[in-house]
Amino acid sequence: MFRDSFLVQPLTYLFEAGANIPNSTLPLLLYKNIPAKGDPAVFFAETFRDNNWTNSWQNGIYNYHHFHSNTHEVLAVCKGNALLHLGGPAGKMIEVSENDVIVIPAGVGHKCVQHSSAFMVTGAYPFGAEPDICRQGYDHTILKHIAAVHIPDTDPLYGKGRGVPVMWQL
Repeated sequence: MFRDSFLVQPLTYLFEAGANIPNSTLPLLLYKNIPAKGDPAVFFAETFRDNNWTNSWQNGIYNYHHFHSNTHEVLAVCKGNALLHLGGPAGKMIEVSENDVIVIPAGVGHKCVQHSSAFMVTGAYPFGAEPDICRQGYDHTILKHIAAVHIPDTDPLYGKGRGVPVMWQL
C-alpha cells in the first residue's frame, strides 16, 4: 500500500487572518512530488477515496481568492504546474507542479494566479463533504462554521496516524 511504502513530510504554512480571508490556526500542508503510480488523476482519486476523502472532482482552481467555511479540501496536481496564491491577498505565492498535494484547512484562502495549459487538479473533501464557496469577506457566522469543522481522523494520502490527524492536533 502507498502509505506504507513511501513517506513524504509536508511543508507547512500558517496564515494570519486578514480583512477578507479568515484563514485558520491549522497549517496548510504541502506534500511535494508524491510518487503517483500510473495515471495521477486515477491514483490520487483512489488514494483519497481509500482514506475517506471523497466527493472528488477534476478541473482547475478558481482564479479568485476563495475559501470553504464548512470543510477542509485536498488538491492534487495531476498535470502541469501553477502559481497559487495561498492565504488570501496577504498570503504567499507558491509554485506547485505535477504530483504535489495540498491539504487546505477550512477558512484558508486559495487562488490560481497562473498555470500551464495542461494544468489539472483532483480535489476531494473529508467524508465527501459538499463545499461552500466563500469569496472575500466573512463574519462571526462564518467563523463559527469554520470552528465547527472537525479534524479528519485520516490524512488524504497516508490514512490514520500520519499527516492531518497528527499535525492538526493542537
